[in-house]
Amino acid sequence: MKINKSIGVFDSGLGGLRIFKSLTDSLPDYNYIYLGDNARLPYGSRSFDVIYKFTVEAVDFLFKNGCEIVILACNTASAESLRKIQQEYLPKNYPEKRVLGVIVPTVEYVANDLKSKKVGVIGTQNTINSKVFIKEFHKINSEIEVFQKASPLLVPLIESGEGSTEIENTVLKNYLRTLTSQEIDTLILGCTHYGFWKEKIKRIVGNNVRVVCEEDVVPRKLKDYLQRHPEIEKNINKEGERLFYLTDFSYNFKYLAEKFFQEKINFKKSTL
Repeated sequence: MKINKSIGVFDSGLGGLRIFKSLTDSLPDYNYIYLGDNARLPYGSRSFDVIYKFTVEAVDFLFKNGCEIVILACNTASAESLRKIQQEYLPKNYPEKRVLGVIVPTVEYVANDLKSKKVGVIGTQNTINSKVFIKEFHKINSEIEVFQKASPLLVPLIESGEGSTEIENTVLKNYLRTLTSQEIDTLILGCTHYGFWKEKIKRIVGNNVRVVCEEDVVPRKLKDYLQRHPEIEKNINKEGERLFYLTDFSYNFKYLAEKFFQEKINFKKSTL
């Protein structure tokens, strides 16, 4: 089955489903295709070349299956691959199509809030090492201080869905202590997986720290983008259709996804 003229959403695993759901809830009329590369999860500690290769394969799959625009709902892919895809891959292969990430919209949202002076970011090792959040913040407002903390254990714990509350809280507290000690006023969850633990994180950092999830930002930014680019928007069909692809069938992934969506999902197998 193929849905023509759709919005594609790609992630390495479970976290992208939060972006996908936020998009379909906020902009329900459009057609969507979700692709999760859970067979090759996690991306967060892989080399640039491997992440770029995997991301290009995913983008190519989504375009060949009828997508007009693709959202990289993966901070690692956005940090490591987006710029090269936009500057080199698209002009050569799909000059009329677009690929967008989740980092810049989130940075813009936070940076334009005058209350944000000291921002903390948690993310995968590669996202933090890239310093992309620091670079993007300084493009907009160099006076905002940005503090980062790599949190490599969170994705495996969230994907497993089997961690005890005590273990989860201990791991989170250890990661977040570095940032809260800097008296941050805003915390960005710089990995789409982390949204599943948003409430746990809020309880740990306290009421004085605003916690920002990308799923709360991306839909409004995409809506604004499509309004500013009618040449793209007019090519996306509005039939409200959805397709879900995974690169590996996993009972646990399906269980967690359906628990989150609170409905049965028919995942199809994709080979990248």
